[in-house]
Amino acid sequence: MSAYHCLFDRSQLELEPLANRRHLLDLTCLIPLKPAESLNPIWETIADRILSANRRNSAVILMMGAHVLRSGVQRYLIDLIQRGCISCLALNGAGMIHDYEFALIGATTENVADYISDGRFGLWQETGRINDIVKEAARSNIGLGEAVGRVIEEENFPHREISLLATAYRCRIPITVHVGIGYDILHEHPNCDGAAYGQTSYNDFLVLAQVIHSLEGGVVMNFGSAIMAPEVFLKALAMARNVARQEGRLISSFSALVCDLLDLPPDYHSEASPGTPGYYFRPWKTLLVRTVADGGESFYVKGYHAETVRQLWTAVNRQKGEN
Repeated sequence: MSAYHCLFDRSQLELEPLANRRHLLDLTCLIPLKPAESLNPIWETIADRILSANRRNSAVILMMGAHVLRSGVQRYLIDLIQRGCISCLALNGAGMIHDYEFALIGATTENVADYISDGRFGLWQETGRINDIVKEAARSNIGLGEAVGRVIEEENFPHREISLLATAYRCRIPITVHVGIGYDILHEHPNCDGAAYGQTSYNDFLVLAQVIHSLEGGVVMNFGSAIMAPEVFLKALAMARNVARQEGRLISSFSALVCDLLDLPPDYHSEASPGTPGYYFRPWKTLLVRTVADGGESFYVKGYHAETVRQLWTAVNRQKGEN
């Protein structure tokens, strides 16, 4: 057999229960709902755009990296979902895993440096059940986010009240999960089915593209996703605009927000020069420049997620007269 066809034998792997893992985060990291004391003026504008989009039934999409959940802002995001302010969430695979583990055992996150040294990193029995959920979702031809959210909600996981996946399922809004094979600890497990992940995550990509079909007059936000959010949004927007053009309409007038930790210059509405480090920060050129170039607007807020998500929630509630 060619060396290119020699596959790793996953049956040799040893999995351990989550009870053996030292968790870096537990429910004490979750921040209670409390208004921010001061707001960047940008947040008032964003809140206005969100509530305007809600009134006209335009999409309000929030895309995020996994560190948003690790920052403990679940209650803020869940409240925004329940108030009808967000119409779609998009996560990466790690975000789904953190959400699932929090809901199941009230804890998540391992010390990579500790567990990679002896090969135990990521190989935890209970977390691996997600792979079985994914295979069943593929058989039912549904999306990855919906499938995991349904299990958390319908099986009454002990901490499902702080699960974004379960909340979205319960509120009947799309929550999409966009994975790259080999990115997540679940792909190490013997029961991982790559084809099932491809089918279910691709279903979620198509769900997101359909949501973007209603983005005219809406809002798209990216909290801390340097690769997934800008890349997935770019392709889904192209698909939605292709169909909109055939229908004689535009998807051009919407607001884009990026929240991250990089120092961007005041003129971030123009692309960084090719060859400079900023050029390769995809949220900048994709969300702040290229996709809004035909009539949209964009905003950048530097800050930790525990601060920016809280400020978003505060601004929306103030404009709704609920703070």
